[in-house]
Amino acid sequence: MAHEIHAEIVGSVLAVVAHEGQSLAEGDTVVILESMKMEIPVLTEEGGILTRLAVHEGDVIQEHDLIAVVG
Repeated sequence: MAHEIHAEIVGSVLAVVAHEGQSLAEGDTVVILESMKMEIPVLTEEGGILTRLAVHEGDVIQEHDLIAVVG
């Protein structure tokens, strides 16, 4: 079953750490967001394969935007 990762804050994508097809464990970092001069890692809640990465470095994202899908 696929697990979607959504943004919890408004911010910009500072770094994309994981890539599509990569195997991830629970708690692995997918991207790092920057908001209000703070770096916030976005972590997986479940392990699996990163099947879709919906953001790129430099993107500005809003709260609830899709970041990635882990299946």
